[in-house]
Amino acid sequence: MFTRTSSSRRKTKTGRRSPLATASLILVGLLTTGGAYALFSSTATADENVAPVASQQSIDEGQKLFASNCATCHGLSAAGTADGPSLIGVGSAAVDFQVGTGRMPMALNGPQAEEKPTQFSDEQVADMAAYIASLGPGPSIPSEEYLQADGDTTNGAELFRINCAMCHNVAGAGGALTEGKFAPALDGVDSNHIYEAMLTGPQNMPVFNDMNLSPQDKADIITYLKYLENNPSPGGFELGSLGPVAEGLFIWIFGLGGIVAVTIWLTARSN
Repeated sequence: MFTRTSSSRRKTKTGRRSPLATASLILVGLLTTGGAYALFSSTATADENVAPVASQQSIDEGQKLFASNCATCHGLSAAGTADGPSLIGVGSAAVDFQVGTGRMPMALNGPQAEEKPTQFSDEQVADMAAYIASLGPGPSIPSEEYLQADGDTTNGAELFRINCAMCHNVAGAGGALTEGKFAPALDGVDSNHIYEAMLTGPQNMPVFNDMNLSPQDKADIITYLKYLENNPSPGGFELGSLGPVAEGLFIWIFGLGGIVAVTIWLTARSN
């Protein structure tokens, strides 16, 4: 009787799970989940973080151009100064956008770098982009397949309204921001510069990396903007596509004002 009870107790004690087992299972689950997330993140952002291989000659030429035109503000090593931020890790896409649109070098310090005629040829811009890309990984110049404006216009319009219209207007006509800054109009902007702006977030613009908007989503937004550019308003004079507030104000001031003026003229003439 005594022996049987001791054996039963030993079996019961042996069958209990150790507190360390629960902790070990939780640790294994966390490590597995974290590893899977890291793998997915690196895969999803691979396109924007890996720049195409450039020749050493292109990099050397870009370094010379950078030293002559950009180092005053950004430093000889592109690590930044009190007058300009570090460019290490911004990638070739940022250089192609800023220099390719003439925003850099800036003509003068102000609230925002404004677009102006570029001072460099396409080859020189590519050389400077290659040099900056060689300093650290960052968003690269987009692939041509996403710049053809042959995506889904409907999806692009929806994405643009959700993510961009609050600053750029639903028709891409641009708008004013705070502290003297503004969201520029998107009519006539090159497809690659639209893509690069979404990818790098210049000025007050947020960054839309490939985990926020996939490359195809960006291509759809470009398709929508090019559709607006190539299909003018069917309703006549569009008032700059500034929206219902501006159109309503126009009607109140000029429309009703004109009606009142005609009414007064008719009454005076009858008298």
